[in-house]
This record gives sequence, C-alpha cells and structure tokens, in this order.
Amino acid sequence: MCGIIGYKGKNEALPVLLNGLKRMEYRGYDSAGVAVIREDTVLDCMKSVGTVSVLEHRLDSADPAYQDFFGYTGIGHTRWATHGVPNDINAHPHLDCETEIAIVHNGIIENHETLKKRLIAEGHRFASETDSEVLAHMIEKFHKDLDLESAVQQALTFVEGAYAILVISEKEPDKLIGAKFGSPLLIGVGNDEVFLASDYAGIIDHTKQTIVLMDGEMVVMSDETPYRIRKIQKNISVSRPTQTIDWDITQVEKGGYEHFMHKEIHEEAEAVRNTLRGRINMTEGDALLGGLSKVNDRLKNLEGIQIVACGTSYFSGIFGKYLFEEIGDVSCNAEIASEFRYRKSLLSSPRSALLAITQTGETADTLACVKEANRKGILTLGIVNVVGSSIARDVHAGVYNHVGPEIAVASTKAFISQLIVLTLMGIKLGRMRGIAMSEGQALLSALNELPEKIHNILSQEEAIRNIAQEFYKYEDFAFLGRKFNTAAAMEGALKLKEISYIHAEAYTGGELKHGAIALIDENFPSVYVAPKDSVYEKNMSNMQEIKARRGTIIAVATRGDEAITKLADRVLYIPQ
Repeated sequence: MCGIIGYKGKNEALPVLLNGLKRMEYRGYDSAGVAVIREDTVLDCMKSVGTVSVLEHRLDSADPAYQDFFGYTGIGHTRWATHGVPNDINAHPHLDCETEIAIVHNGIIENHETLKKRLIAEGHRFASETDSEVLAHMIEKFHKDLDLESAVQQALTFVEGAYAILVISEKEPDKLIGAKFGSPLLIGVGNDEVFLASDYAGIIDHTKQTIVLMDGEMVVMSDETPYRIRKIQKNISVSRPTQTIDWDITQVEKGGYEHFMHKEIHEEAEAVRNTLRGRINMTEGDALLGGLSKVNDRLKNLEGIQIVACGTSYFSGIFGKYLFEEIGDVSCNAEIASEFRYRKSLLSSPRSALLAITQTGETADTLACVKEANRKGILTLGIVNVVGSSIARDVHAGVYNHVGPEIAVASTKAFISQLIVLTLMGIKLGRMRGIAMSEGQALLSALNELPEKIHNILSQEEAIRNIAQEFYKYEDFAFLGRKFNTAAAMEGALKLKEISYIHAEAYTGGELKHGAIALIDENFPSVYVAPKDSVYEKNMSNMQEIKARRGTIIAVATRGDEAITKLADRVLYIPQ
C-alpha cells in the first residue's frame, strides 16, 4: 500500500517529491515523510503522521527550516503501518545512527528481528518499531568502509523478504540508489532529471518514459551518469530500453467525481469496450487473442488449467474456473496464490498450464507461483493490466486488460475486465475443442452488449444509494450466489468489508444450511445474487431458508422477475 518517490535532477527536489506523494495518495497511508540532500550536502528529513498536506504544513511552519530543504536530490514515502503503530517516529524516511543516511522502504523484512539484535549488539541505536529501519543501520555498517553503492549491495545480501528501497547519504550527496526484490519500483527518465517511484502515478506529471526494474536489480543515479542499472548480487550491468506509459494525465485525476473508486465504477463500460477492442471475430465466432497465438498448439491440447491469484483477482479466477469447464471444455481449478505457492503441487504435466491473474503484474505471491511453474517447465499464462510488469514479462503468453490505471485501491474496472478476458479465453478454448461457431457468436454478441447494460445499471445509482442509506447501520451481512455468481458474492462481501469496514461473509447458496444459516436473523441481512439462470430455482429455495430465520434479503435479480419480490425485501434489477 505504501508509495515511494525519489528524484535527482536539475529542479528543486522537494516540490517533485510532494507532488509525487500526492499522486499516490489513492494507495492509502497513515503517515508521510521526505528527506533531501541540501546544497551544502547536509541531509534534512521531515516526517509526520497523517496526510501529505499535514507534512506540507509542518514543513511550512518549520520556517526557516523549510528553506533548508532546498536541494536537487531527495526521497519521499507514504506509509501504511505493518510493523509499529502510525506515528512520527515510525514514519519513513528512516535514518542511521549518525543521521547521515536516509532510506525509504516498501515491503517486509522477514528477518528484521535477527538483524536488529545483531546490530544492537554492535552498538547501533534504533528509534522506531519498524522492520524498515534495519536497512538504514545495515547500510551504515558497511558504509563505514565502502562506497554507498557497495554498502547497499552488501546490506541487501543479508536481507530476507520483499523490498523496494531508495537510499541517499551525506557522504556521497550526488547519489541516489534504488533496489528491488518482490515490491514494484520503476525509473522515470526525463530531460536532465531521473525519477524513481513505486507507481507510474508518482511520475506521470514529469515523464512518460519509464524502465521497470526487475527483482534482484539496483539502479545508481549520480552526477557521473543519469542512471545505471546493475544486478544486486553481482556487479553486472543491465541494459534495458525505456517504455512509454500509455496513460493520460486525466486518468490519474478524479475528473469531477467524488473519489477515484466512484470514477472507475463509471469507467467500467469503457473498460469493457477497451478490453474487447480488436479481439472479436464474429464471422468465426472466435476470440482474437494475439498474446496467446504463440502457444495455440499447447492450448489446444491442454488437460488442465490451474488459476492462481489474490484478493479480487482470485474471485475472477473462480468465475474463470466455472467458465473454462463449461465452455472451454478443460478441467480447471482456482486457488489463492499465497496458499498455492506453499503447497507440494502435483502440477507438472506438459499438458497443463498455470494462469496468473493480477491487475498490477507485481503481486508477490502470484509471481512466486509463476516462477515455480516456469521452473517445472509448465506453460504459464497471464492476465495483467500493467504493461511491462514482472508477471507480464515472466509468463510464456498472456492477455493485457488495457483499462488504463486503476487508482482506487479496491478494484472495480480491472475486475470487470478480468471477467471479460476470461470469457474471451473460454471462447477461444471452446472453439479449439469443438463448441459450435453459433455458440461462440452468441457469446461474443452478448459481450458486445455489456457496455450499454452497464450504463443501464449505473443509471440506478440513486436507488442503490437509497438502499445503502437504509442498511448502513447493520454490522453484519451475508452475500450469496451459486455457480458463476459465487464469485460475484465473494467480491461483494470483500468490497463491503474493504470500503465500509462492515463485517460480511460470502457463501455459496447450497452451503448456507451447513452451519452458516445459524447466523441469520433480523439483524443479519443477506445480499443474494439471483438472476434468471440455471440455478435460479435453487436460489429461490435458499431464500426460503433465509426467510424462515426472519432474515432480510436484498436481491440482485433479472429485470422482469416479479416472483422474487415475494421473498426479497429489496430488489436491484439488472438486464438479462
């Protein structure tokens, strides 16, 4: 959730850092801070619990100290607390004992307790409760005898876990160093200036030319050269061309909407259009997925697909599991990546594939699954939104979502796009395996109709708001669905928890009677996704069970379904 930004160039660093942190505020955070190497080579650091605007106020009120922050090299950070409570001391940047080195860090240092005990025994003094501060002291330890680049390299050889770090030092004021393993970090290349950031949004005001760092790489910026990429473990130079971000600045602005999630919900129709564009062959009733063309022969002969993903993308995978088996005629399983990576998986057949689904393309657990599958020689596929991301590079073949940046932390338009891509992949697999051309044409035609149907649903925003107003005081909700709508129910429960901090649980309708129904009463409403489909009658029976427990039902139902009003207390209608 944290955001990091670094700058070295011809302009004053502080405004660049603060602007970058503001651009990344959507990620969610509890504190912020900056560190700058001043013109007189002194390192200044300021941090604060709260928003970037609180940090700015503290900088302003520190006048004349605020003026001391004038320099051309600096780093910044927004923190979401993991180790240590949100306060000024635990905020980043973190400093070494002599306040000569400053670091910012995304990720988790898993062996930080061991390293901290060793460093304390050597005389180091720690100020914070964080795992991140260990990095500052480890670098200090080696910087006594080594240059900054070598000190960072040596320190990282002792670190276990995930990190994206930025480092500056008074001793070498012309340098800014970044390194990455398991957490995203990219370089932005401007005109006589270079940026480092965890997110494209942090640099989009200044440049669209970027280089994504790979795991195990570090970048050194200095007066000698704008940037130089090398391997962390071995001093081997890496050469990689820049890529152009295909974002527009308006895509990272709210554009009059209340917040980014509201904006992106209203972008879902366009997201579907962008995902479908150029991918429909109506004549043949087939999907055109150029990113998979080089593995078509292997796809045709697949015996099984293992989907791995986390969070919302995992729920997409559950939808994909049903879809691939029903129209793709291939056995499929979906599992949470953070669990799958630690299983003794039997996935080893050359006629099996692993499909990774991720918006960012940087999800550490999902990436670990891809690397393991590649090691076993299994076909790896990806559905990714961010072009050039780690998973996009590591899989054998895949499909991009092409829905632009998703600024809201809770996914909406990327989730919808994932479902569309999975449907296209299901059609492609089905046509390879014998479903009729007419069935493919019918499915593609229905996909083409979705943007207009999404507009239709969004026109009911006021009615949906009214239901929210009526039910927001309840503390518990159940979300239910069957078959394809199992994924919809699970996603609905996650959204309610994540956005409203209201407890919600998702169940398949058939499992309700196996214990979960004991929770249902007049104070435990149920949201039931129950369109007119192949399990409609089963859903109606489950609703009877809820009503028998005096439960309130909010149904999502197909327009024209009047029968459901006999059981549901509130109904939100959707097109067929």
